[in-house]
Amino acid sequence: MIYFDNSATTKVAPQVLKTYQTVSEQIWGNPSSLHALGETADNLLEQSRRQIAGLLGCAPHEIFFTSGGTEGDNWVIKGTAFAKRTFGKHIITSAIEHPAVLNSMKQLEELGFEVTYLPVDVHGQVQPEDLRKALRSDTILVSVMAINNEVGSVQPLAEIADILEKHPSVHFHVDAVQGIGKGIGELLKLERIDFLTFSGHKFHAPRGIGFIYKKAGRMLAPLMAGGGQEKNQRSGTENLPAIAGMSKALRLLLENEEQNVSKEREIKRRIYDHIVQEENVTVFSELGAASSPHILCFAIGGVRGETIVHAFEEKGIYISTTSACSSKKGTVSGTLNAMGIVEKIATSAVRVSLDENNTLAEADKFNQAFDQIYARFAKVFVK
Repeated sequence: MIYFDNSATTKVAPQVLKTYQTVSEQIWGNPSSLHALGETADNLLEQSRRQIAGLLGCAPHEIFFTSGGTEGDNWVIKGTAFAKRTFGKHIITSAIEHPAVLNSMKQLEELGFEVTYLPVDVHGQVQPEDLRKALRSDTILVSVMAINNEVGSVQPLAEIADILEKHPSVHFHVDAVQGIGKGIGELLKLERIDFLTFSGHKFHAPRGIGFIYKKAGRMLAPLMAGGGQEKNQRSGTENLPAIAGMSKALRLLLENEEQNVSKEREIKRRIYDHIVQEENVTVFSELGAASSPHILCFAIGGVRGETIVHAFEEKGIYISTTSACSSKKGTVSGTLNAMGIVEKIATSAVRVSLDENNTLAEADKFNQAFDQIYARFAKVFVK
């Protein structure tokens, strides 16, 4: 089996799974309890928080645990809107954000907020000048992802941060779910970024766990009301086994980041150079620093994306359509639509997404399978 669907989810690392099991078996107390078992659990909770903060270069009190990327995006966006609605009701985002962001924006529009959706160019990138023009006196939030989950375009976060230096009251949120461990660490540490969203299952931690970075002093209304956990910001008993596992997973991810990114880029290039030679193949992802090392999106003209996915599956290779969230819905990629890709090509799009465990040998096997699949569908190609 060759697994090339890591942007949908990654396999839990063995060391992480061991940590999860050990904590579940030995440290089962509630971190909020006053007795010794609770104190032991709370100590591990805060140790995990400190480790994550140290890896990201921030303070422990700026890390808050969530159930994953969707909750994190919802919390930052809606929490900002609710906390700052007396200062303004205008929000800016891009047209290619994850559904957790876009659907949160739609909900806020129904509540009377105004949202500006920035277009992207043919490379899938926001133009900083469009952001500059969209800013208003009542703007309270700018939310732009780090790396697009469908085509892998890296957004110009540094340029956006420079523009927002002149607008210090505007919150700047970055969905970093696809960006962690992918060679853009310096971008994620930009001083002007106020919020970052992360999801553990994208880097070999268990599902159902994540965290946000919240810059100290920034206003954010809690969405989860209850017992006051996470400094009264996110109520609900903390998922300690998963948190401890996520902390370990993040350390393992970042300790060899440069080497892993180089490896992923080499694998991506091996596949890219092979498939781009075919006349009826359109590649939407690029090589180089403006594109992620791990995402390669392409289409075989005239063949629907789900058909291509199943053709590779028959050969033991697992890829996806443009995103896991839309793969079973049969919808056209929102990112490709925003990039101006015509529907008959966009419906043929599939995504290969890598991680550090993939190999060049797997890329070669993928290319062999690609040749066979391409030849099979030759009669249905559209010019």
